[in-house]
Amino acid sequence: AKAMKLLYGGDERSQKLKYHIQTSGRALHAQEIGFNDIRTTLQALYAVYDNCNSLHTNAYDEAITTPTEESVRRAVAIQLIINRELGLAKNENPLQGSFIVEELTDLVEEAVLAEFDRLTSRGGVLGAMERQYQRMKIQDESMKYERQKESGELPIVGVNTFLSSEGSPFVIPDEVVRSTDADKDREVANIEAAKARHAEAAPEALSDLQRAAVSGGNVFDALMGAGRCATIGQMSDALYQVGGRYRRNM
Repeated sequence: AKAMKLLYGGDERSQKLKYHIQTSGRALHAQEIGFNDIRTTLQALYAVYDNCNSLHTNAYDEAITTPTEESVRRAVAIQLIINRELGLAKNENPLQGSFIVEELTDLVEEAVLAEFDRLTSRGGVLGAMERQYQRMKIQDESMKYERQKESGELPIVGVNTFLSSEGSPFVIPDEVVRSTDADKDREVANIEAAKARHAEAAPEALSDLQRAAVSGGNVFDALMGAGRCATIGQMSDALYQVGGRYRRNM
C-alpha cells in the first residue's frame, strides 16, 4: 500500500491487496511422506493468520504423484478443521502487536521496497523480464534451497535430519496416478470439438488478443474474451506470433 501510494501514485483501490496463498509444493517430500500434512497444516495456519483472501492446501502425496481422492480430502480437511472445528479464522490478525511479528513485518517491508528498487533500475517489470531477471531470481532461490537441503544447513525432519532407523527411505507408491491412453484420446477429442464449435468466433477474438498485446492494451480483458471461444493452445500460439516464444538460456 505504501509503495502504491508514495512511489507509484496509485488510488485508494489500488492500495488494497487481495491475494491468494497456496501452501508450498517444494516443502512436500517423498521421504517420511506422512509428515507432509504437518507442514501443510502449519503453512495454512500462517496463511489464515495473515488474512489471505483464499487458500489452497496441497495434498501430501503431490511429492510423488497426482493427488488421490483420499489425499485431497485430507488437504481440504486441514482448512475445515482450522476454520470450522477450531474457529481460528474468526479473528483477524490474532498475533498483531507481537514484537516478533511487527519486527518480521518491518523486515519484509524493507525487502519488498528494495526489490521494487531493483526492478525500477532494470526498467520496471517489463524491462526486468527482457533481462530475464525474475526467472533468474526464481532459479537462484531454487538452487539455494537445494544446496541448503543437501548440506543440512536447512533442517528438514525425516529428510536430512532426525531420520528413522531405516534411514527414512523414499516412498514408492503402489500405483502412480497417470492419464491412460483413453483419457488422452478423450481430451484431444474434446479440444477438437471445441475448436469446431467456435470456428467462426475464435479468429476475431484471437486477433483482438494480438492487437492488445502489440498496442499495449488490456491483454487480460482480451484473454477473458478469447477464453470464451478459443483454447489455451490457440491463445498461446496467437501471442507467440506477435511476441515470440521464450527459450530458456542456460
